[in-house]
Amino acid sequence: MNSSYNPYAVGSVSEAPMETRTDFVRKTYLHLAGAIGAFALIETLLIQMGFGRIALQLLGASRFSWLIVLGAFMGVSWIANKWANNGASKSTQYAGLVLYTLAEAVIFLPLIMMATLYDPAAIGKAGVVTGFMVLGLTAIAFTTKKDFTFLGGFLKVGFLIALGVILAGVFMPGLMSGMGIWFSLAMVLLASGSILYNTSAIMYHYAPGQHVAASLSLFASVALLFWYVLQLFMSRD
Repeated sequence: MNSSYNPYAVGSVSEAPMETRTDFVRKTYLHLAGAIGAFALIETLLIQMGFGRIALQLLGASRFSWLIVLGAFMGVSWIANKWANNGASKSTQYAGLVLYTLAEAVIFLPLIMMATLYDPAAIGKAGVVTGFMVLGLTAIAFTTKKDFTFLGGFLKVGFLIALGVILAGVFMPGLMSGMGIWFSLAMVLLASGSILYNTSAIMYHYAPGQHVAASLSLFASVALLFWYVLQLFMSRD
């Protein structure tokens, strides 16, 4: 490698030398693995400490409780992403990743608790299926060398529609029960597209020093995929 090379001087990782690109991808996926491991540990601790049942009780108190939780999660996610993309401070970047991991653990708590009570095997099955899907999608992105960030516009529209359906479901509870499985399948497809998008962004569009932000974005997509795969396992007859 050229000793004068500055990893922050290039526009994107695709313009960096091969060694830098390889190191960036390695760091990104190591941080992703760390976030997933921390998420699993925090989730386990929260359930063991009794917070899982408390979460179910709070959400059951009002049909608007989930709307409040979703709004808070979106706000925290915005802050976490902003911190993770702070190029001036490594500590702020890591604070963003930690904050987002905690937020994911909290919002997953009622779903994981329900699975623990009614179908514990679903968690492991959903984890395995999600893992294989992530590996397959990652392999597609890396082996085809196609830039899937063209999906960005479709994903934005898809997520806006999904948010609209979720909000409508709060005010019309029967809506989600009538289309639950189909909605989960659509969200699995949307999350899969998001993984392809973020994997391509890791390969072509992030700057070499942005591995923390890259891992957060990919973690968000993996978590979304796991959420709806688990929903599918729990909704089967």
